[in-house]
Amino acid sequence: MNQAQPDNDQSNILVVDDTPANLRLLVNMLTDKGYKVRAVPNGKLALSAVSLSLPDLILLDIMMPEMNGYEVCENLKANDLTRDIPVIFISAINEVLDKVKAFGVGGIDYISKPFQLEEVLARVETHLALRELQKSLQSKNNELVNTLEQLQAAQSQLIESEKMAALGQLIAGISHELNTPLGAINSSVSNIANFWNNHLEELPLFFQKLSPERQADFLILLQKSRQQNITFSTREQRKIRKALTSKLESYSIDKSATIANLLLGIGVYQDLETFLPLLKDPESEKILKTAYQLATVQTSTKNIATASERATKIVFALKTYAHYDHTIEKRETKIIEGIETVLTLYQNQLRHGVEVIKNYDYSLPAIFCYPDELNQVWTNLIHNALQAMDNKGNLTIEVTRQDANIRVSITDSGKGISPEIQPKIFQPFFTTKPPGEGSGLGLDIVKKIIDKHQGQIEVESVPGKTTFTVYLSID
Repeated sequence: MNQAQPDNDQSNILVVDDTPANLRLLVNMLTDKGYKVRAVPNGKLALSAVSLSLPDLILLDIMMPEMNGYEVCENLKANDLTRDIPVIFISAINEVLDKVKAFGVGGIDYISKPFQLEEVLARVETHLALRELQKSLQSKNNELVNTLEQLQAAQSQLIESEKMAALGQLIAGISHELNTPLGAINSSVSNIANFWNNHLEELPLFFQKLSPERQADFLILLQKSRQQNITFSTREQRKIRKALTSKLESYSIDKSATIANLLLGIGVYQDLETFLPLLKDPESEKILKTAYQLATVQTSTKNIATASERATKIVFALKTYAHYDHTIEKRETKIIEGIETVLTLYQNQLRHGVEVIKNYDYSLPAIFCYPDELNQVWTNLIHNALQAMDNKGNLTIEVTRQDANIRVSITDSGKGISPEIQPKIFQPFFTTKPPGEGSGLGLDIVKKIIDKHQGQIEVESVPGKTTFTVYLSID
C-alpha cells in the first residue's frame, strides 16, 4: 500500500457498503453533519481509497462480494500505516459469533442493520473524539520522550560542566513531574473510553423513557456539573456528604447516603428543593447515576486539558534550560521568565516542604543579557538555597527595581553561612560539601557570569536567613 497522509482540515470518513441505498443514506447523513465523506461499493476499492488518503474513521459493511469486511479489516490492521484507523462494522448479520469475529479482526464497534441514524452519528462522534484524544496523547508522549532523549544526550556530552551537573541532579524530579500529567491523561482517557464502551448502547433507551419533566431535570444536572469549578478536600467532601444525607433523610428520600454521594459527584449540594420531584421519582437513582457518569466524562476532559497544559509548561522549561545559545550577542530578555523556568524544573523538590514566596515587579523592562548564562546563576543560587534548608523551609525570591538596576534577591531559611567562610565562597574550588558532592565551582561561575554582565552579587547571612542579591543594569 502506498504511503498516505491524513487530511487534517476536517474529519475524513470512508463508507464501504455494496448496497447503494445504504451508501447514499450514510453519505448524506454524515455530509449534513459537516464530515468529509468518501464512499466505495466494495472491499478492494476501499483499500485503494485508503492508500490514496488515510481516513480518520471507516464504516465497513461485512457481507460484500469478492472481499468481505473481515478481510478488509485484516488487511488494514496488518499495515503499519493503517492499523490505527478505527473501523466500525455495519451489518445485517446479528449473531454473537459474527460480532466476536468483527472485534477479533480489529473492529472497535458494531452497528446492526437496520440502523438508526442517531445511533450511527453518536458512535461516529464518540470514536472520532477518542481517536483525537489518542492522537493528542501519543503526540504528547512522543514530544516528552524526544525531549528526555535530547536532555540525556546533552548530559552525556557536557557532564563535566556545572550547568549539566545541576541538571543531572534534577532529572529524577523532572521525570516524576512529566509522569504525573501523563498518568492523569492516561487515566482520564481510560475513564472516557470505559464509559462509552459500557454505557453508550443504553443511552438512547434511557432518554426515550424519560418524561419531559425528568429530561429537564437531567439537563439541569448536567449544567450544574459543567459549572462545578470548586475542588473540595476529602474532609470538606465528608462534611458536605453528611449534610446532604441529613437533608435527604428529612425529605424521606430512600437510599439517602447513596443519593448524597451521587449529588456531590455531580456538583449539586445546594437548593435541593429544586430537585425534590426528581429525588422522589422511583427511577431517581438510575437518573442520577447516568448524570454522574456523564459528569465524570466532563471531569476527565477537564483533567486532560489541565494535565496537557502542565506537561507543556514542563517541556517548555526543559527545552529553554537545556538549550544553549552559542552566539556572542546579548538578547533582550525578561529576568522573571528565566527565574520561573528554573522554578518549574525544581517543582518536584519544592513541593515537599518548601514554601516559595515571590515578590515580582512585573512592570520591569526586559534587559539585554546572556539569558542561558543567567539561568545558570538562578539555578546555582536556588539549588544552594534548597540544600542549605535540607529542602524544608521558606524560599523568598524578589525581583524589583533599585535605581537603574534590576535587583534579584534569593533568601533561604537555612542554617546560614559562618562569617569566617563568607569571604571565601566565591573563590574557585572552595566548598563546604563532602568530597564528591560539590566541585566548588558553582558560586565562582555565578560570580564570573555576573561580572560578564557588569553586575554585582552580594551575600548577607545569619542563622535562619541567607540572602544572595544580584544587581543587573537596566541600560
